[in-house]
Amino acid sequence: MQHPKVVILGAGSLFFGRQAIWQMVHSEHLRTGTLGLVDTDETRLKNMADLAKKVIEHEKSPLKLEASTRRKDVLKDADFVVLSFAKETVKYRGIDCAIAEKYGIRMCSGDTIGPGGVFRTLREFPVILECCGDIEAMCPAAWVINYINPTAAHGVGLQRFVPQLKSFALCDGLHMPHVKNNYAHRAGILGEGETLTPEQDAKFDLRIAGPNHFTWLLKAEYDGKDVVPKIAEALKNDAARETDGGDTGAKARFNAAIGYALYEAFGYIPTCVGHTKEYVRLWQGLGKTPEPIPPLDIWETDLRYKRHDEMWKQVDDFNSGVTSIGDYMTTFGPDHATDIIENMVAGLGKRFYVNTLNRGAVTNLQDDDFMELLCDFTPDGPTPLPVGKAPVGLRGLWAQVLDTHELSAMAAVTGDRDLLCRALLVDPMVSSLADVEKIIDETLLAERDALPGYWYK
Repeated sequence: MQHPKVVILGAGSLFFGRQAIWQMVHSEHLRTGTLGLVDTDETRLKNMADLAKKVIEHEKSPLKLEASTRRKDVLKDADFVVLSFAKETVKYRGIDCAIAEKYGIRMCSGDTIGPGGVFRTLREFPVILECCGDIEAMCPAAWVINYINPTAAHGVGLQRFVPQLKSFALCDGLHMPHVKNNYAHRAGILGEGETLTPEQDAKFDLRIAGPNHFTWLLKAEYDGKDVVPKIAEALKNDAARETDGGDTGAKARFNAAIGYALYEAFGYIPTCVGHTKEYVRLWQGLGKTPEPIPPLDIWETDLRYKRHDEMWKQVDDFNSGVTSIGDYMTTFGPDHATDIIENMVAGLGKRFYVNTLNRGAVTNLQDDDFMELLCDFTPDGPTPLPVGKAPVGLRGLWAQVLDTHELSAMAAVTGDRDLLCRALLVDPMVSSLADVEKIIDETLLAERDALPGYWYK
């Protein structure tokens, strides 16, 4: 693929758009292609397109740029289409979390599991399917990469409802090689500032698996020696030093302590604690015995608005010249999605964690279970590497989560209230049938502007 075309639907995504521009300009394998930016918000699209133009000019890059509020203006001949949009995500996640809290469900993120994950699927997946209709008509050979949470629900929905398109789903939590280097540091394999050499990398057998945001470290051996105890000890030391200082956001608080507690309970280390702690009922404040770790904090709407404002100000400062574009090139770095795209375009032979069909990787799960797995990549897409058996206990938790995601996608497509109710009843956070009916009624009413009309017939 000589001149790849990468289209971003949702170019105003602050958590992807800025890094994607960096990678498309920086990569020798992508910079001769085309970057297509699409966003329905004209102001945000202009800001991101202006940034891209300035970066392209500053770096004297041959990268071509297309931008439009209409995806049909940009999709033609795309090789990759990245889905990275969300309708007023801060507002509606705030609504989801507030209503859930009213019924005793504490969500520190609210975008993947619990009522927040289910209703975000209802809001976003119908729009994803509309995009897929245009993709099938205009660039049917393109790879569709879902970057919208809940990425597992949307990813399994793509496999179920548009199997004719090539797709996988993505999260940045297990970005390689960073995640492997991090565990190598915790295991004492690497010193401060070091990264794995090819020889060390080959000796380090690291196996992580699970549904997105609910992944666990199932094996870590270096040169045949189990280093999980060393990694757990590092986590325990972090927990002992953990205070309310630093990042006090709901997703960050007590992560080391919770991670170590889950390791002691299940015998395996969770790899994405900021989300995993929302998948289990253990810190919902429902127990009768006092615990050293308090119930989960609720996701903070106002702080997230503030964070977004600061990120847009950063973009504005680059565009206005307050901050030089030269500083942009040293501020950002490669993004997970564009790293994978570069790898597929150039055949670099790198391995990445993505969400895809299990296909035998975890031997005691179904082949069509939608899991986050380390994969080999070719231009033909991801192939999961062998993991082995899922541990008894975790396997049951995973199955419950996988069913929640699939039922959420089914409900989003059909508008079937019974399926919606079932998705919430299977969800690990919900404990009352009567509450489910109230949550559905109140959330449908509060989010009418963001949901398809068929929910109100």
